[in-house]
Amino acid sequence: MAIKERMSGNEAVSYAIRQVNPDVMPAFPITPSTEIPQMVSTYIANGEMDTEFIPVESEHSSMSAAIGAEAAGARSLTATSSAGLALMWEELLLAASNRLPLVLTLVNRTLSGPININCDHSDGMGARDTGWIQIYAENNQEAYDNFIQAYPIAEDTRVHLPVMICQDGFITSHAVENIELLEDDKVKNFVGEYEPEEFLLNPGKPIAVGPYSVSNYAMEAKKNQEIAMENSKEVILEIAKKFKDMAGREYGLFEEYKTQDADYIMLIMGSAAGTAKQAVDELREQGKKVGVLKLRVFRPFPAKEIAEALKNCKAAAIMDRCESYNGNGGPLGSEVTAGLFYHKVNIEAVNYIYGLAGRDFTISDVNSVFAELEDMVVNGKEVEQHKYIRLR
Repeated sequence: MAIKERMSGNEAVSYAIRQVNPDVMPAFPITPSTEIPQMVSTYIANGEMDTEFIPVESEHSSMSAAIGAEAAGARSLTATSSAGLALMWEELLLAASNRLPLVLTLVNRTLSGPININCDHSDGMGARDTGWIQIYAENNQEAYDNFIQAYPIAEDTRVHLPVMICQDGFITSHAVENIELLEDDKVKNFVGEYEPEEFLLNPGKPIAVGPYSVSNYAMEAKKNQEIAMENSKEVILEIAKKFKDMAGREYGLFEEYKTQDADYIMLIMGSAAGTAKQAVDELREQGKKVGVLKLRVFRPFPAKEIAEALKNCKAAAIMDRCESYNGNGGPLGSEVTAGLFYHKVNIEAVNYIYGLAGRDFTISDVNSVFAELEDMVVNGKEVEQHKYIRLR
């Protein structure tokens, strides 16, 4: 039976880590993810798990140690936010290119500067091309559920890539919500034991991890890494189905909320999806045919599936909680519109930037976006692309 509890997002992820009981966790504190290693180290001190906790001198070191432990054959993870992820930059690429299925729980926080500790997606989006699978949560329940699914995805032989489990800083990480927890034995059976085929401490079977790769081999390695990323889409869906069979909660690459007959759809990611859903409920009561497509899996990017989901609407708002500084829009704005073009879906699409550095995003803002889309389609009003919402 599910255990009903009240927890913050950080508490929920820490509880999931205790249940999975990985072998090694190196960590260095940074707001707003600090509570995760703090809580895990408390579980360890209380004898509730036997993970080897390694306090290190920086986030670069924490990812380096996680890579070393994973390469040695130990199931490993770490946690970070913002500048901590930036400091790991070199190591992120090494973890992915060495095909190490470790897990990072990322509590999203804006990257400097100016320095700010509140939520946006600039840290996760900054690492979008490092070769990591990236899964985003709307709320505390999803943060918990996503972590439980992370290792079965990462360790699948068709994948063998690291996974980044993301949740919005303070909005989910520190806010307390009702949550349903799974029993320890169910989680342990679902995740299973890590039994790597190749690892450094395997007696009598020496291997090298991360050797210098000459030009004759490097390009093939990168292509194999890309194939693994493509394979992960199928594996993510398979694991989600198994999770539904166990927990009753359903996940996919994205969630479609009242989109079936929608003329106008908002594509959004993270905690702000809850605000968008509430606005959709209210607008539906007024007879407006609107919906939300909440993106859960950003890497691998489900371009074909998104195009299929949006093809029958009249216009889509693509919401970015991050700026790409390319003079043209945010990361989602670029990737979604490219996906629509490649798959020959010809709809109106407008990119908006919202919520940077914790700026409020309200039901009123959602209503304004949908009204603008309708005005564009019905009255031919020209709408500004790459528009900042709530800019003073």
